[in-house]
Amino acid sequence: MASQHKSAMEQTPAQDAVALLMADHHRVAKLFAEFDALKENGSDEVKLGLVAQICQELTVHTIIEEELFYPAVRQAIEDNDLMDEALVEHAAAKELIAQLRAAHPDDDLYDAKVTVLGEQIDHHVDEEEGSMFPQAKASGIDTLSLGAALLRRKAELLENPGTLPATTRDDDELGDGQDDHSTYEEAGNPKTSSARPKRPRRPATTKHAPKRAARKAQ
Repeated sequence: MASQHKSAMEQTPAQDAVALLMADHHRVAKLFAEFDALKENGSDEVKLGLVAQICQELTVHTIIEEELFYPAVRQAIEDNDLMDEALVEHAAAKELIAQLRAAHPDDDLYDAKVTVLGEQIDHHVDEEEGSMFPQAKASGIDTLSLGAALLRRKAELLENPGTLPATTRDDDELGDGQDDHSTYEEAGNPKTSSARPKRPRRPATTKHAPKRAARKAQ
């Protein structure tokens, strides 16, 4: 499966690095939205499959950003605070990813961890797309060459999954028939990814609100 995705990416035309990373953002946002939709009634198997995809997407994305994109942008825009904060946000996401990889949907706080991870990623993406990416573009950095490097590194990671952190505990159960990278073909074609979908925010009042109100009254 990994070789198929590598071949698909090798066949895609050169792509701007910012467009490539935004396509990643779009893809992960869709996965989080899918999880939100089945959070209450979805089967453990489906949840595991979605979380496996989310963890894999985010892991590959953070690696190519930290190895290639961030160093180039840091030098170009000279905004160390912004770049340092992005790395700290990555570290926080990695911690939750590690917990989810060792977890099962029956475990306490499983759904909550996925939700919080999604909210962290939403904030991180807003920072990148609202500040870092525009600054990178304005700096005159060669985003086409950088995009080609990102694609090559992504293909290497998918071709050699052993170089990634440990996979999700149930990844082996997904089998070769589970296409957990079915959207990677989109990475080389920005036209396939429109505006990043926003995950629905939790309402101000939830099913836990009465319990909170009762505790306050005591």
